[in-house]
Amino acid sequence: MPKVKNILKANPGKKIEIEVDGQIFTRYPIQTEVFKKGDDYAIKIGNIIKSQLSNSKLIPNNSKWYVIVSEKIVAISQGRSYFIKDIKPSWWAKTLSNSVIKTPYGIGLGSPWTMQLAIQEVGLPRILLAAVLSVITKPFGFKGIFYHIAGREAAAIDGPTSYSLYPSNVSAKLAPKDPQKAAEKIAESIKFQIVHSNFGGVVIIDANELGRNVLGNATDKSDLFFEKVMRDNPMGQGHEGTYSC
Repeated sequence: MPKVKNILKANPGKKIEIEVDGQIFTRYPIQTEVFKKGDDYAIKIGNIIKSQLSNSKLIPNNSKWYVIVSEKIVAISQGRSYFIKDIKPSWWAKTLSNSVIKTPYGIGLGSPWTMQLAIQEVGLPRILLAAVLSVITKPFGFKGIFYHIAGREAAAIDGPTSYSLYPSNVSAKLAPKDPQKAAEKIAESIKFQIVHSNFGGVVIIDANELGRNVLGNATDKSDLFFEKVMRDNPMGQGHEGTYSC
């Protein structure tokens, strides 16, 4: 098992508690080992959660609890992360990526490598349509048109950032394959290892400082609820290593 930090403590600059719709919810960031291609992410996450439940302070009696998993560890385990040295950007990828706004919170499709993955994942015609409609609607104040047309698969693509743990600092990553099935698989693994009547299920989320997007939801609550609960991105974006909480 990986050595874990004190999960009752928030990541730097973050908070444990958050208010949503008049209620206070507690988020515990769990630090894990780095996940690799071929890992059985469901079993590994189940083992980690089981080890954490030995802490009696973690879940108060009669409180329902959920596991929120970063999409990154699922995608990496599925082999959907690629070293940028192995990605060969096309002319279209190089040209289109130049028009994407870069932010301090992530590259998105603003690099030739991530744009090439987007083209391979959803097809060049869809990417071109998204780009054209984005340009046409921008003067009218519309935002987010590109990713609305390109779809969640494109929006969840991540590029290399200097603040990320290796190998994410030199890799580009697609969204998880079948994230709904992945969430259900993780939930079943936790249920198999843990007899706890208050376990509410698993969510797989793509979150950063700009936005949240639930990709898989195997719980009794809505995507919007978890996007609100995670609106301040308590997992962090750097070396925290808290890929599930």
